[in-house]
This record gives sequence, structure tokens and C-alpha cells, in this order.
Amino acid sequence: MDERLPRKLAVILYADVADYSRLTGEDEDATHRRLSEYLDLVSNSISKHQGKVIHYAGDAVLADFSTVINALECATSIQNNLSNRNQDLSDERKIQFRIGINLGEVIVDRDDIYGNDVNVAARLESLADPGGVCISDAVRTAIGNKLPLAYEFMGEQSVKNIKDPIRAYQVRLQPKEPLPAAVSDFQEFDLPDKPSIAVLPFSNMSGDPEQEYFSDGITEDIITALSKIKNLLVIARNSTFTYKGKSVDVRQVSREQGVRYVLEGSVRKAGNHIRVTAQLIDAMTGHHIWAERYDRELNDIFAVQDDIVREIVVALDVELNEGEQARIWSSGTANVKAWECVRLGSYNAVYSVNPEVKLQAKALLEKALELDPSYAIAWVMLGWIYQQYVDVASLARDCNSPETALASMLDCAHKALAADPSCADAYGLLAMYHLEIKAFDQAKDMAEKAISLAPNNAHNLGEVSMVLNKTGNPQRALELQKRAMRACPMYRPGFLRGLGLSYYLLGQLDSAISAFKKSIARESEYLSAHTNLASIFGELGKLEEAKEPVREILRLAPDFSIKAYMKGLSFSDPEILARMEEGLRKAGLPE
Repeated sequence: MDERLPRKLAVILYADVADYSRLTGEDEDATHRRLSEYLDLVSNSISKHQGKVIHYAGDAVLADFSTVINALECATSIQNNLSNRNQDLSDERKIQFRIGINLGEVIVDRDDIYGNDVNVAARLESLADPGGVCISDAVRTAIGNKLPLAYEFMGEQSVKNIKDPIRAYQVRLQPKEPLPAAVSDFQEFDLPDKPSIAVLPFSNMSGDPEQEYFSDGITEDIITALSKIKNLLVIARNSTFTYKGKSVDVRQVSREQGVRYVLEGSVRKAGNHIRVTAQLIDAMTGHHIWAERYDRELNDIFAVQDDIVREIVVALDVELNEGEQARIWSSGTANVKAWECVRLGSYNAVYSVNPEVKLQAKALLEKALELDPSYAIAWVMLGWIYQQYVDVASLARDCNSPETALASMLDCAHKALAADPSCADAYGLLAMYHLEIKAFDQAKDMAEKAISLAPNNAHNLGEVSMVLNKTGNPQRALELQKRAMRACPMYRPGFLRGLGLSYYLLGQLDSAISAFKKSIARESEYLSAHTNLASIFGELGKLEEAKEPVREILRLAPDFSIKAYMKGLSFSDPEILARMEEGLRKAGLPE
């Protein structure tokens, strides 16, 4: 019997240049010089992230890593750096790598690696966009929420010489270039004229990665409670969670988020016992204002969270009105198991476009509501799933029709408010429901109610500002978008789409173009950003510039028609709809 070849578990990175043959055919010398320079950058990045280059094959690189975090951080660093190098080149001369990453067992022989999982990495590379990164299901599972990236499920892909279909994900990269002029003012902050705080992700000290959801949940609950206070700026979890797993100086957090105070802490969970530590720091001086350790039974976790919020309010001398006091210390649920289900079915899962992830989140929320039918935020999160069933038919596996989904969405909102009449998120959900059914006055009223109950909740502000855009108040929507971006400096691309729509409705078309382009750079698969851009270019008579968004629209929706698209839009002003429709027509889209 032949001796088994040595093997190891590895994270395999395969990078290759897109359209290399055309580039060399047009200018061989210049392309080779630039490729050599770029390969040096790739090699240095691999080494910096503790990876190893296995071999080069012309314009391709094969490398391996011991962790998925190092491999994916390396890949995103490469693509962001190369994007900066390419920005002054014409599209025809840019050298763009595609990168594929897989996790699996490889054969090690003569300083090289072989095997099916290496081949899978190469096939993933071919699925990536130029300048993009594509990962396998194994990598997606292992990476979880450890990096501040978005992942778009591509379904099961059948590829050459691989027997079974590959479940693949495109990684949506965060660009490093400056924001356009329309939104760059949100990146340099003066301290506000009221107390301001960033709550860093509490460290999981349990020694079990499976308990990450628990420490994350405590952090999110504290942020949510603080966001209900009008006289306090609290940074949203989307921004503060970019520091997760990293050692950061509070002064750096202060500069990047524009806050004076930073809360940090840790959680250790063992059986039915928890230990939570928390400390509040003045980032201007580095002095500790308050610190505490809580050793409690698991069922006391909600009381611990309330105690931490109280200490922050007292330490920062924030004055609360009676309504704020009632809202802040409503725990939501006293059932720890229900709370854990909601945290496992987190907002990231609820807003995922991956049908499998969404179904898992839905099942967890339904389990939470079995355990505690009066858990308001669980009803709201379930309602947002139904709202996406209305907008994205491919997600609605267990809904008969958009009408059924709408009815379920409304039912969830009402049950949330029956459980907690002060639930701002439930009013935000109701605002979106009334927008869907074109009840514009009710939508606007519900949006304003949501704002009054949670004036600093960035997610809530972003959602309801879109409602206000479509119900005839773009100036108010623009103000809320700016407030949301201030509360969430590392905001999602959806904020930029809302900003762009406000500028469009206000007639500030150059600013609208800048915002929509930036949103596309960060999330290229969202149809409305391309349609808005095409409509603006059509309106301005810039037909050459309209060709790119039109091309993207037809790529994303091959059966696109203006009539069908306009039917799905909800705006209170018919003149806005007519204006958009005419812009799309002038841009050259099919009727």
C-alpha cells in the first residue's frame, strides 16, 4: 500500500488578472511592467498577513494562510490598494485581479499544494468580479461576522472540472478612497454640543467562539437603550463593530467617530453564571470616569445592562424626561432563551439577501416569540423579514403572495406595539407598510412618531428618511440622513441611496449623482441606485454617461421594462414619477 501523502488544512487564496490577454496584446511592455509592480504589492500583502506565496503562474498567484481572517483581510487589502493604483488609469489600461478563497484540506508536496480544494479556489476566482473577491461557503461560515464586510450569496455554481456545485459568495468591499464632495463633510467631525459616546463591542472572554452572539447582544442592547436619549449622541453598532476583535486606542475611536466618551467591556459566560465588566473612558484625557464588575446569575443579564446604562447617564450628567426614562429601562423580555434566539437571528441575518440565512433568522424569531409572545423587538424583526418578502419575491419561500406578506408585516407591527407602545422600530415598520400600500399621510405620521421615540437610532433614521423622501418632504429626509450618518460614520450604502434621492428630489443633481455613484461603488448589485443614476443622466441629456447604468440595469434585470419598474414605485407626488419615467426613457431603457 502506497504511503499517504502529507496533508494539511489550509485557507487557499488564488488571484489572477482579468482580461490579461487583451492587455498584453494592446501594450505588452507597459502591461508587464505594471503587472510586475502589482505582483510585488500582492506578495508583500500576503507576507504582511502571515500568508505564504506557493507559486506564481504568469499573471496568477497561489498562496495559503492558516486563518480565514488573515486571508480575507489580505484579499480586501490587495483589492483596495490596487483600486487606488488604478484610479488614474483609463478603464482599458487597468490591471484588475480577481481573487478566490477556499478553506479545505490540501496535499503538500515539494513546497507546493495540490488537491480538489485548491481547484475550487481557482474556480471561485473565475466567479469574482474584476477587482473583487469570491469565497466559498466554508470560508463564509468560518468568517461569520468577524470582519466589517458584506457578503452576497451567489447560489450554487456549477464550474469546470468540479463534480459538485459550489456555494459561493461575493464579498462587498469597503472602498478606501475619499467620499465624493456631496457627502465628504460627514467624515470629519467636531464634537457635538451634547455628550457623545461610542460603545465598543464587549469582548467574549468565555473561550468559546460560539458565545460571540452573547457578548455582541449585550453591546447592541446598551447602544439601543442609549439611542433613545435625545440629549446624547451614541454611535451606531455598524460603526463601532468595525473595531471588533481589534486592539484600538480610545483616542483613535474618538477621532474616527467624533465622540468624547468610549465605553468598553467584556463578558464571561459559564453555565448559569456571567461576569460583565465595563468601563467608561474620557477619550480626550484617557481618564477612567467609571468602572464596574458584575458577577451575576444568567437571568440577571437584563438588570446588568440597565445598571450600565444608568451609570453612563449619571456619569455624563444627561437629563432625562419622564418618557425617556420609561422607554430606556423597558427590558423587552425577561426570558433569556428568547433574548438569545433574537440575538442569533440578528439584524444582519434579517437583512441578508441569502434565502437560507433569512429562513434561519425567521425560525429563530418565531422560536423567540413562542417563548415570549410579548417580545416587541422580535415582532419587529419578523415584520422586516415579511417586508423584504414584498420587495424581493425570490426570498418569499413560505409566503403565497406579496399581499400575504404585507398582511403579516402589518400584524407583526401591531403585535409589537401591543407589547410595547413606545417601540420606535414598530412605528418605523408601520411607516414602511403604509408606504407600500400608498397611504402616504399615514406613512409620514408613523415616520415622525418613530423619530420622536428614538431620535438617535441611526438605522431607524435611515429607514424613515426614505419614507419622508417618498411622501413629499425631501428636505426633512436630508436632515435625518445627515443625522443618521453622524451617528453611524461607517454607514451602510443604503444611507447614500437615501441621500442621493433627497438631493435628486431637491433638484441638486450633481450631488445626487455623486451619492449614487458612491453607493454603487460600495454595493453594485442594488438596482435602484443604477435606475436613479440612469434617470438623472437621461434628464440632463447626458446619454453617453447614461450607458453605464443602463448596462448595469440590464445585467441585473435582463427583462427590465420601464412600465413594470414604475409600477413598483411609491411616491406621493405623481410629477416625481413622471419625471423619473421620462428620464429612464431618454436614457434608452426599454418600455
